Amino acid sequence: MNYRNYSLALTALSLLVCSNLAAQEKTAEKVAEKTDSPKIPTPEEMASFDRIARLQAEAIASRTASWGHWGNRPSSYNAWTNHSNRLIPVYVFGGSFDSYMGAGSIYRDSARLESLFGRLPTNTVRADAPYADQTDVYRLQRTATETLGKKYVFLVVFDGMDWQTTKAAAVYKSNKVGYTEGKGTGLLFQDYSKCKTDFGYVVTSPYGDEVETDVDAQLNTKPVTKFGGYDSRLAGSFPWQTEIDTEYPIGRSKISEHAYTDSSSSATSLTAGIKTINGALNLDYKLNPVETIGQWLQRTKGFAVGTVTSVPISHATPAAAYAHNVSRDDYQDLTRDMLGLPSVSHRSTPLPGLDVVLGGGYGEETADGKGQGQNFIAGNRYLADEDRKLVDVSTGNPSAKYVVAQRTPGTKGAALLAEATKKAVADKKRLLGFFGVKKGHLPFRTADGDYKPVLDVKDAEVYSQADLDENPTLADMTQAAIDVLQEDKDGFWLMVEAGDVDWANHSNNIDNSIGAVLSGELALEKIFGWIDARNAWEESLVIVTSDHGHYLHLLQPEVLTSK
Repeated sequence: MNYRNYSLALTALSLLVCSNLAAQEKTAEKVAEKTDSPKIPTPEEMASFDRIARLQAEAIASRTASWGHWGNRPSSYNAWTNHSNRLIPVYVFGGSFDSYMGAGSIYRDSARLESLFGRLPTNTVRADAPYADQTDVYRLQRTATETLGKKYVFLVVFDGMDWQTTKAAAVYKSNKVGYTEGKGTGLLFQDYSKCKTDFGYVVTSPYGDEVETDVDAQLNTKPVTKFGGYDSRLAGSFPWQTEIDTEYPIGRSKISEHAYTDSSSSATSLTAGIKTINGALNLDYKLNPVETIGQWLQRTKGFAVGTVTSVPISHATPAAAYAHNVSRDDYQDLTRDMLGLPSVSHRSTPLPGLDVVLGGGYGEETADGKGQGQNFIAGNRYLADEDRKLVDVSTGNPSAKYVVAQRTPGTKGAALLAEATKKAVADKKRLLGFFGVKKGHLPFRTADGDYKPVLDVKDAEVYSQADLDENPTLADMTQAAIDVLQEDKDGFWLMVEAGDVDWANHSNNIDNSIGAVLSGELALEKIFGWIDARNAWEESLVIVTSDHGHYLHLLQPEVLTSK
């Protein structure tokens, strides 16, 4: 299709989209109505907030903000609290993403697309597609280690960070609106230049939307009815473009009704190189288990492998590094896979297990095992106490492999983790770290770094001094993971997830969102620092990306500066 015909087609689509605006407004209003009225800060409280916290609080209080909004209705600050089918940036260090972009795009080839999706997605093939697919991130890791000799691979996932979220953090940190398109500037992963770097963007669409499952049988109980795909006519060919059909990114378009991804499906694309059903982990659309890049490196090259996350240890993204399951909600079984214990997916022959597992989930006790099957053990939602005892070397179990660092009242989290790390290295053991506050995540950092979140659609979290003292940071955990994994002379693979970016965007909280990106940046700084100190870029690959985006529209980015 030439440019003139393509423009005419876009015009026709725009007219069709506009004809549905009234219906879209009604739909968006219903979404907004589902949000309960929050407790609005008093004028005195508002006056004590820093400028970004005040922007957030005022937007929630009035339910509108001229500078931006989440969702498909500009008049509502919080019209949408879920993911979106947007193109997602990929930043590569020590390698190139070029072969998957432009002429190498899988979206130009109907045969390759049909093979990837198991069907040819509607309105998805485009002869001049400039973007790649999320599964290409897996292929890059595989190629780098299989043929290019890379020994140290870091997959850094800022969960939920699309181009718009990245820009918000970059504008705040640099105190200027430094770009309107492209890679951008202002953040560490935008400006770092001590090695070969590259930039691209990918489609995150799943095979299909989530269905009901039988966890015990590891089967779907209903067929998939809504499938994935990407219509660039509606959502754009570049991540900085504004969508033509505001309903399309959230799966409600009357033109192309494609499913948007969840974290389990998109993380599976990053780690296993396949499209799967939302809610599933490392299973193809026929529910066959697929080997992840970490498992493959562990099996074929003897690599040490690990995960670090700011949210619960077996949430979808870190679990996708290693576990197999039809349901991302089967948390204890996902943890069992990660720790090399028998699980519902690997009953008689457990997986070897990860060498490092660090994250949250501590303190989340429940007797309700809904979604976790018949083998759920009442107690901690993510790590059953008896499973922890099985793997903890301090219990005297001769088959235990992990030095365990668990949040302990009255003990500094960073010091506790550092001591456990030293012991794991000295005794040649694995490392398990289990921390967190209420809801299982590490304390949310805000833009100014004070860990005092303000109001959002899920209320405002409040942390005690103990919450702050007794938990390490994501950067602390990243350093601990590197210290253990580097002992393996064959090499290692490490996933680091800044999962709180996703939680902030789900809550429509610009203050927490910026803070989460900056927190993840500090973890990335540990990775770059380790590689720089060893002068190891020839042997290293670092990929910084996200599993999916949300639906932030930053209309006046200058409000995030102090000018």
